Amino acid sequence: MHEYIRGAELPSALSLAYLGDAVYSLHIRRMLIQKGYEKSATLNEHSLGYVTAEQQARVMRHIEPLLLEDEREVFHRAMNSKHLNRPKHTSIADYRYATGFEAVLGMLYWIGDEERMNELLAHIDDGDEEKEV
Repeated sequence: MHEYIRGAELPSALSLAYLGDAVYSLHIRRMLIQKGYEKSATLNEHSLGYVTAEQQARVMRHIEPLLLEDEREVFHRAMNSKHLNRPKHTSIADYRYATGFEAVLGMLYWIGDEERMNELLAHIDDGDEEKEV
């Protein structure tokens, strides 16, 4: 459990997901640049393989066993939110998992736990070695 969270008020789970979406997008952009991509068209093309609900859900399923108690709580609150939009290009299950994933990232960003956030984000490349990036 994160010490900072005890007694602290967090934004709503969906607000955290909104913030986490930006954190995740920035992480992917940085990762691709670090891999040597330079042209914006190429960066955009490759980022599309990471910023989908399906991919975020896959990452979340991979890291879910690693979640701490408060991360798991935020994940479930976001995933089970009744105010989610109906997804157009993905299953509702993947959309809910992706929303939960984004909420966890948003919470970690909100409380300033960059070390833990980076620890979880480091798992994005796990199993993606065959994926041409």
